[in-house]
Amino acid sequence: MSQENNTQDNNVDANIEITPEMQAFYQRADAIIGVANSQLGPEAHSGQVGASLLYAAARYSASVASIGFIKGDDFAKEKDDIVEFYVKQYRQMLSDNLTDYAQNFDKYVQINKDDKPAE
Repeated sequence: MSQENNTQDNNVDANIEITPEMQAFYQRADAIIGVANSQLGPEAHSGQVGASLLYAAARYSASVASIGFIKGDDFAKEKDDIVEFYVKQYRQMLSDNLTDYAQNFDKYVQINKDDKPAE
């Protein structure tokens, strides 16, 4: 799957300065995508790896969301707000990336073909 971010191409306005924090954000994302890509093969196709990645993101997000809570009951009371926050963030990121992928489809499809191992 496409790992090429080139932060400038990733649906970012060319007039926006890419800060070191933004660069680090994209580098972390690319590293995680690299791990996901390394899982592709005869034992796991992209749908299976994607499902595992979604599960990992949900599991990690639950852990991050729990930081600062003392009691599980208090954490549980915030569940709906936490879910709403993460779903909103994911929806926006997914929408932005689908737009980017559609706009750069030929380039990304070629990247994906180049990533496939020779048979």
